[in-house]
Amino acid sequence: MAVRQDTIWERFLSPVVRLLIDEDELRRYADSINWEKESDRYRRDDVIIPSYYSNQNFHGIAGGYLNSDAAVTYDPVTQYVLPPNEGIVRQALVDAVKVKPRRILDLGCGTGSTTLMLKQAFPEAEVIGLDLSPYMLVRAEDKARNAGLEIVWRHGNAEKTGLRDATFDLVTASLLFHETPDAVSLAILRESFRLLVTGGQVLILDGNQKTLRQLEWLNDVFEEPYIREYAASSTEANMGAAGFEAVRSQDVWWINQVTSGIKPIATENVRQYTPTSVDNNDLEGLGSPAFGIMA
Repeated sequence: MAVRQDTIWERFLSPVVRLLIDEDELRRYADSINWEKESDRYRRDDVIIPSYYSNQNFHGIAGGYLNSDAAVTYDPVTQYVLPPNEGIVRQALVDAVKVKPRRILDLGCGTGSTTLMLKQAFPEAEVIGLDLSPYMLVRAEDKARNAGLEIVWRHGNAEKTGLRDATFDLVTASLLFHETPDAVSLAILRESFRLLVTGGQVLILDGNQKTLRQLEWLNDVFEEPYIREYAASSTEANMGAAGFEAVRSQDVWWINQVTSGIKPIATENVRQYTPTSVDNNDLEGLGSPAFGIMA
C-alpha cells in the first residue's frame, strides 16, 4: 500500500510498531480471505461513499479504509497506540452505558472491537455494527464468528443510516469523530438522536479534545486530516445542538474521552396515564420507550 514517507508515524512510530507485529502471520491471514468476494456480501449499491472519506489518507495510508490492507493491519496497530491499553480505553465506553439496551447500534464500527465488547456486556441485546468500509466489516464478522457472537454487520453511512426512527436504546461511536469533519460529526449526532427512543443514550469515545488543544504536537503524530478540526470543536456542544440533554464527558487516561447524552422525553408528546384505558395486554399503548421497538 502507498504510504506517505514524511509523517511522524512513518518515520518514527511505524518502525517501532512493526517490531511488535508478526507481519508473516498478518500476511497469511490476508491471503486466506477472498476480500473482494467477501466484501461484496456487505457492499450496498445505495451507500454513497462521501468524498471526505474516500479522498483522504488516514494514518498515513493511501486510500484510507477502502481496502483490505487497512482491515488487516488496523487491529495490530491500534493495540499499541491507545494508551494505556486498547481494551481499557474501549471498556470505558461500555462502562458508561446507563440504559438497559435491547437494541444497540455501533456507528463507524470498523473491525468491530467495541461492537464485540458491547455484545459481550449485553448478550441479550440485538447489536448492529455499521461502517462505510465493507472490508472492515469482513474483518469484524470474522472476529465475531471466532468469538461465538451473533452480531449484525451493515454497510452504511453514519450520517444517514436508512434505519427506522426511534428503534435503538443505545447508539455508540468509537474513534470515529476525529476522522470526520465537524459538520459531519454533528450530522451523525443528529442521526443518532433520530434513531434513539426517548430516554435512549448516545456514547462517543474519541480523543480528549482538551488535551489535543493543549498539546499541538499530538495532532502531528498520525496523518489525520480532520484531527485539528476535531480538537477545536466540542463534542458536548454538538450533542447539545443535536438535541441531547444530560451531556457530560469523562476523561479516559488523559488522552481520550467518553461523552454521553440522553434523548429527552418531549412532555408534549407523552400520553397522559388513564387507568380506565389501559389494557394489560397492550402495553404499547403507554407510549413507553420500553415497548414498541421494531426490527
